[in-house]
Amino acid sequence: MSSFKRLALTPIVQEDSEELVQLINPEQETDLKPEDVPGELLILPIKNTVLFPGVVIPITVTRQKSIRLIKKSYQGNKMVGVVAQKNKMVEDPSVDDLYRFGTVARILKMLVLPDGNTTVIIQGKNRFSIHEFTSEEPYLTARIDLLIEPALNLQSKEAEALVQSLKDSASKILRLNPEIPQEAQVALDNIQSTPFLIHFLSSNLNVEVADKQKILETANIIDRGTLLLQYMLKEIQMLEIKNEIQKKVHTDIDQQQRDYFLRQQIKVLQDELGYDGPEKEIEKLRKRGATKKWPKAAADHFNKELDKLQRMNPQAAEFPVSMNYVELMLDLPWDEYTQDDFDLKRAAKILDKDHFGLEKVKSRILEYLAVLKLKQDMKGPILCLYGPPGVGKTSLGKSIARSLQRNYVRMSLGGVHDEAEIRGHRKTYIGAMPGKIIQNIKKAKSSNPVFVLDEIDKIRSDFRGDPSSALLEVLDPEQNNTFNDNYLEVEYDLSKVLFIATANSLDTIQPALRDRMEIIEITGYTVEEKLQIAIRHLVPKQLKEHGLGDSEFKFTKEALLKIITHYTRESGVRSLERKIGSVVRHIAKDVAMEETPERVVNEEFVQKVLGPEVFEEELYQDNETAGVVTGLAWTQVGGDILFVESSVSRGKGQLTLSGQLGDVMKESAMAALSYLKSNAKALGIDYRVFQQYDLHVHVPAGAVPKDGPSAGITMLTSLASIFTQRKVKAKLAMTGEITLRGKVLPVGGIKEKILAAKRSGIKEVILSARNRKDVEEIEKSYLKGLVFHYVTTVDEVLKIALLKEKVKHPVEFTVTDAKVA
Repeated sequence: MSSFKRLALTPIVQEDSEELVQLINPEQETDLKPEDVPGELLILPIKNTVLFPGVVIPITVTRQKSIRLIKKSYQGNKMVGVVAQKNKMVEDPSVDDLYRFGTVARILKMLVLPDGNTTVIIQGKNRFSIHEFTSEEPYLTARIDLLIEPALNLQSKEAEALVQSLKDSASKILRLNPEIPQEAQVALDNIQSTPFLIHFLSSNLNVEVADKQKILETANIIDRGTLLLQYMLKEIQMLEIKNEIQKKVHTDIDQQQRDYFLRQQIKVLQDELGYDGPEKEIEKLRKRGATKKWPKAAADHFNKELDKLQRMNPQAAEFPVSMNYVELMLDLPWDEYTQDDFDLKRAAKILDKDHFGLEKVKSRILEYLAVLKLKQDMKGPILCLYGPPGVGKTSLGKSIARSLQRNYVRMSLGGVHDEAEIRGHRKTYIGAMPGKIIQNIKKAKSSNPVFVLDEIDKIRSDFRGDPSSALLEVLDPEQNNTFNDNYLEVEYDLSKVLFIATANSLDTIQPALRDRMEIIEITGYTVEEKLQIAIRHLVPKQLKEHGLGDSEFKFTKEALLKIITHYTRESGVRSLERKIGSVVRHIAKDVAMEETPERVVNEEFVQKVLGPEVFEEELYQDNETAGVVTGLAWTQVGGDILFVESSVSRGKGQLTLSGQLGDVMKESAMAALSYLKSNAKALGIDYRVFQQYDLHVHVPAGAVPKDGPSAGITMLTSLASIFTQRKVKAKLAMTGEITLRGKVLPVGGIKEKILAAKRSGIKEVILSARNRKDVEEIEKSYLKGLVFHYVTTVDEVLKIALLKEKVKHPVEFTVTDAKVA
């Protein structure tokens, strides 16, 4: 009964419209007499409704045939027969398209509208049946049989019950359908006539035209009301089901409407303030994506994500996540590359300017760049710069980036123990983000940067995964062109990236990962190199950082050497830079306080600022004591000299080793003693002393751990000296490993050892003949004043090292024959 909502509105309704308005005639309908109806009645077809006796409806007539019929009737007796069409889609109905029952109607009012249409208000009077149609042109006419309502007792209980049921059902429909205005209830309460009540409710019933026609054709008014009640009860059932469904979704719909209303308000406010709403932002992202250079797979995935974002509620929790994701895809430099500069001469100048020394390393880097220039292909081994802290591994990566004119980015791997740091998190996690590889590529703004993987040896693994295994894909040239980040979900090409790893130790690097890298070892700086680095780089840098860049303050070489040797002990130059910074700050304080600062920094000023010397340099001592021989050692902070001391005492031939010696060094001492015993006769040593004297070998300082095979010939010379009491050649140092056959084997760290010997006042050095190539690689200026003896056997060592002259106050060995039981 949705038509009840239109009762108070009374609009004009077209004859072919479904929107009909019924008006209540305050007068009771009265039956016509047969003589009141002409023999041939004009027939007016209508669609979408059925006219019932007593009901008043307005109709707008648009068909020319119907307009002529209305004008004809209005000029005459104003009576027409209103009949419903079977098919509302037929524009010009014939006699077969009409029902055979209708209602005689009286035209109450006719209005001609400016558009040519005619509006009439008609009231139904009596039902009729068509006996036969008499004509179809210029309009329909027919002979009819007027249907007189049979006399019924409308005061019976059955009739009263029916009327009450109809009113109750109508009231219930009004309550269930909130779209019907409350005025409809007032209208129902004012209807007193039972037939008019049935006809009025039938006219407003929300059923098909065929069902209304069925009610009209029912002869008995009680039967007509009963059929109407059936339709009304069905309507109540439908409304109850509809209301139940609406009640279930009411909360969601209200929330959606509220959200929509708030979004519209936000949109209006954003427009007023000049802010871009989500729709404009998405449109901007789409335009950026259309002009971006990237692979087709990435573009397709981006558009798919953008379409999903457009369908999403901006207030949903997933909206900012998806927005961040598409913005990341746009920010990544998919197919954006910088132009390489393969001018190797320029690259060599940059490396020389940024780093003093490290000639082998710089030569290897230039070789690598030369191959890249010739091949124009980045596929190749990944460089790994390996060496102690502070020697310039990370800054070498910056210099390579400058020489190639590529963007530079650094990723610190120290302490990384989660695989997601490399591969990223999946988007389903709260706070998900891409891995550091993709983040740094985004930061680099090109797909071919120089990418430094700093401290690759300090990666750790735990229950969250193994990051070093994740790096296998990153550093494999055969796989990294399709690197897959869990967050990004699209393959990214890393094959054009120049990866440079740095490490302090190779022992903790996973073997498979180490196999993918080409190791370039960077040894510590010598004192001479540190001095040049301080003069060229560190002093100017510290003066500039402390506001003294344009001043005339100078450091003497002696002052810098004092800082290097007595206040620092390291492979690199970090501590040296800090100490120079301390001296410069002292000068800056004097300048700021308007005192007279030192213009030339000398040794005395350094000691005044830095205090007493922290480290003492080992210097050569005399050769007046038997068994004391100078050896050469390599440490992580450079080369140094050490002394091997031996002494004998009466005993039972026991050997004592002291000075925190490692296993390898102890074995060298035992090998030296064994060789000496087997060759005692050739050296003029009585074999019985080995049984009747205890031997003690000590290597100071006792608190410093020592190990390695390079002290083998030093220990042998010390033992030979103590047992022969012959002097060792003055200002002589040696290094080399020995075998039981008396062979001298090569050792490492030759450059550092030789420079340490020179600093300590050594004039001659004994080396294995196989170490000659290492000496030839050292700059000639560093070797000035040194004499090298290259040997292959221990006999050659003793011949050079031991003098004929015995020491002052030599030990007199007294031996006895062993007693035979």
